Amino acid sequence: MKRHVPGAWSDPQVYLLPNLMTAGNLACGFSAVVTIFAGMQDVSGGTKDFHLAIFLILGACFFDALDGRLARMKGQESMFGREFDSLADIVSFGIAPALLVMDIVLKSFDNRLGWTVAFIYLLCGGMRLARFNCLAQAEAEAKPEVKSHDFVGFPIPAAAGLIASLTMFLIWLNEGEKDLGPWRYVLVVLMLLLSFMMLSEFRYPSFKAMNWRAKKSLIWLFVAVLVLVCAVNFVEFVPLIIFLTYFVYGLVRPWISRKWRREIEDGLDDDSAEEV
Repeated sequence: MKRHVPGAWSDPQVYLLPNLMTAGNLACGFSAVVTIFAGMQDVSGGTKDFHLAIFLILGACFFDALDGRLARMKGQESMFGREFDSLADIVSFGIAPALLVMDIVLKSFDNRLGWTVAFIYLLCGGMRLARFNCLAQAEAEAKPEVKSHDFVGFPIPAAAGLIASLTMFLIWLNEGEKDLGPWRYVLVVLMLLLSFMMLSEFRYPSFKAMNWRAKKSLIWLFVAVLVLVCAVNFVEFVPLIIFLTYFVYGLVRPWISRKWRREIEDGLDDDSAEEV
């Protein structure tokens, strides 16, 4: 009979609900990749497959936002969940957006240039996830008072959401045509910019303090509902505005007053913060 040795490897803790959300993220990412490959074989030049791939990438963003939040709310954060999340992210937010842009935009360039730009994005995304895991591990071993609620560098889910939503906007602006013409240069520049931003030292709020117990004013509730309704009814451009606003916010954040930053980023007001 095997005896348990202190410090020896044992099966990791696997919590059902958060990892189920991560599995949903991975399913969306895998489906997006399959859909993009199907679109590559479509010689008619239609954009139906690419619209579906974009919605799947945005769906993966939704699942990714849920898994960590559910884990924190239920006290079910684990090393397994963090690693599983990163593996799902590299598929949904690394490979899928790179293939999407490579086919819908970069294939009109020299093939080597298209492959290079897409791979640079994928490489920087993978390095961003590896750095995030290293920082998360260091944070887990640190004292609670030194833990940060910020992301160092632009998060890869937001980068993928920005690429997907901008691609959808450009297709809509081009009246559904797959050939974007001069607009394709916008996505080339964006992919290189996001590659740099993912490895940069710019800090972005993670909104980890936001949960179902968060208390905000009626104005914030109205704004949240309005944004949600507009995102559903004007899906061609409202998601782009949301992701672009988050991108720009991280750039101007150091010059925003602490009062406004607390109002925007904190999930709890002063009274409820004392109760937690």
